[in-house]
Amino acid sequence: MIGVVAALTAAAIWGSWIVITRLGVTTTLTPHDVAFLRFAIPAAILSPVLLREGLALRRIGIGKTALMVAGSGLPFFLVSSSGMQFAPAAHAGALLPGAMPLFVALLAASIERERFGRVRIAGFLLIVGGIIAIGGYNLVLGSPGQWRGHVLFLGGALLWAVYTLAFRRAGIGAWHAAALINFYSIIGFAPVYLAAGSRLPQTPWPDLALQALSQGLLSGVIALLAYGAAVGRLGAARAAVLISLTPVIAALLAIPMLGEWPDPATILGIVAVSLGVALASGAVGARRPTAAGSRTSGRRGTTDR
Repeated sequence: MIGVVAALTAAAIWGSWIVITRLGVTTTLTPHDVAFLRFAIPAAILSPVLLREGLALRRIGIGKTALMVAGSGLPFFLVSSSGMQFAPAAHAGALLPGAMPLFVALLAASIERERFGRVRIAGFLLIVGGIIAIGGYNLVLGSPGQWRGHVLFLGGALLWAVYTLAFRRAGIGAWHAAALINFYSIIGFAPVYLAAGSRLPQTPWPDLALQALSQGLLSGVIALLAYGAAVGRLGAARAAVLISLTPVIAALLAIPMLGEWPDPATILGIVAVSLGVALASGAVGARRPTAAGSRTSGRRGTTDR
C-alpha cells in the first residue's frame, strides 16, 4: 500500500506539474522564469546531499555528467516548457512522459543491443499509435502551430531518454544525481537569466507561490522521494504502471485549471499511450517472485527489472 500511494503521489505531482507549467508560461511568466524556480529551489534544498557526496566529476566523468544535465536539467526543461506555449497540457501529458520509454527502448536497442519481448513491443506500438492519434489529428484539424509543441515534447522525451541511459551508467544514487543536475543547471543558468532580466518581481504573489511550490518543492524534491519509495516497494516495472496515469491526471486537471477539454483523438491517444506505457514497462507478463525469492530479494534490496 505504501508503494501504491507513493507511485500515485509521483504521478499526481508530475501530472499537475505539466498543467501548472503551462499555466505559468501562457500567462505571467516565461519558460526562463519558471526554469529559474525549478532549479534554484531544489538546488538549495539538496545542497546537503551535494556537500556530502561531492561534484563527482572524476567518478562519473564530464561526458556522463553533461548528458545527465542535458537530459533532465535545464535543456530538457526549456524544451518541454517551451512546447507548452504551443500545445495543450493534455498533449504534453501524453507525448512527454509517454514517448520517454519509447525513446529509451530505441536507444537501448541501438547502443546496448537490448532485446524486448512481444508484450513490450506491443506496448511500444500502442505508444506510437497514441502519438500519431494526437499529432496527426491536430496537425490536420487542430489549432495552427500545435505541431511545434508536439515536436518540442518529443524532443524533451528524447532528452530524458538520454538522461536515463547516462544515469544508468553513472553508478550513483538518485538523490546524488538530482543534486548534481539542479546544481549544474542553476550555476550555468542563473547569471545569464539575472543579467537578462526577470519577471518574477512583477509576478502576482499567488502565481509565484504556486509555481515555486510546484516547480521547486513538489516536482524537484517530493516527486523524486515518492518515486524512489514506489520503486523500492513495488519494483521499477510495477511502479511504472501507476506512473502511466500521469497523462490522464494532466488531462483531467487541465479542464478546471486551464479550461482545456481534450478532443476525441486526444482522449484516444491518452488511453493508447497510458496502456502502452503499462505494457512497455515489463510488468505485464512478468513472473511473480516466489515466497523464498521475495524474502531473498528483500534482504538484498533488489528491484524488478
